[in-house]
Amino acid sequence: MSYKKRKAINKIMLFISILTFFIGAFFLFWILGDIFLKGVRYINFRMFLELPKPPGVPGGGIGNALLGTFILTLLASIIGIPLGIMVGVYVNEYGAGRLAWWTKFLAEVLTSFPTIIIGVFVYLVVVVPMKSFSALAGGIALSIIMLPIVAKAADESIKMVPISLREAAYALGVPKWRTILKVVIPSASSGIITGIMIAIARAMGETAPLLFTSLNNVYWSVSLTKPIGSLTVTIFNYATSPYDDWRHMAYASALVLVFIVLVLNIIARFYGGRKK
Repeated sequence: MSYKKRKAINKIMLFISILTFFIGAFFLFWILGDIFLKGVRYINFRMFLELPKPPGVPGGGIGNALLGTFILTLLASIIGIPLGIMVGVYVNEYGAGRLAWWTKFLAEVLTSFPTIIIGVFVYLVVVVPMKSFSALAGGIALSIIMLPIVAKAADESIKMVPISLREAAYALGVPKWRTILKVVIPSASSGIITGIMIAIARAMGETAPLLFTSLNNVYWSVSLTKPIGSLTVTIFNYATSPYDDWRHMAYASALVLVFIVLVLNIIARFYGGRKK
C-alpha cells in the first residue's frame, strides 16, 4: 500500500471517529440539557424532605425515595463490594486452572447481563419465598449488579501490583493472607475504589430490578422486609403518569439523580487519575 493511500485512509478514519464522537456527544448533551431545562425550575429544598402528594395537590417531594435509594445502595454495597474484592483476590492470588478461568468468565458475563433478568431471578428466589417485596430483595438484586464491576476492578488493579512487593513481604516471613491484606490490597486501593464508585453509580441508576424486588412506596420506611421507595422507580412512575405536576417532578427527580451519578463518576475519575 502506497504512502498516499495510507494517508488518505488515515484521514477518512479520523473523520469518521470525530463524526461519531460529535454524534454521541450531541445526543448526550441534548438529553442532559432537556433534563436540566425542564427540571431545574421545579427543584426546591422542600422536595428533599417531603413525601409525594396526590396529583393536583401543591407541593410534594422525593424524601422517601432518596432515603430508600440510600438504604438500597448501602445494602448492595455491604453485600457486593466485599464479595467483588474477594473474587478479584481469589483470581489473582489463589486461583489456578479452570476454576479461576470460569470465575473470570462468569464475572464478564454477569457484567453485561440484562438487569431485568437479575430482577426476575431475585424475585423467584427471594420475593416469592418471603411472600413480599422488600428492601432486602432490592439490595440483593443491586449487589449482583455491583459484584462483577467491583471484581473486574479488583482483578485489574491487583494485577498491577509489582510482584517485588509480595516477595519483600514473604522474605520478612509475612504469611500470604496478611501480605494480601496489608500489602496487595492497599497498593491496589485507588483502582478498587474507582471500581466501587462506578458500581455504586450503576446500581443507583437501575430501575427494572427494583420493579421486581423492592417495588415502591410513598411513605417513610426503613424496614428491610417491606417495599421501599427508590429514586429510579419514582421517576418511572412520575414520567409515565398523565399528570403534568407529576411529570414536572419526574424531570426534577431525574436531574437530582444525574447530579448524584455525575459526582460519583467524578470521584471515580479522581481516584483513577491517582492510580495512573
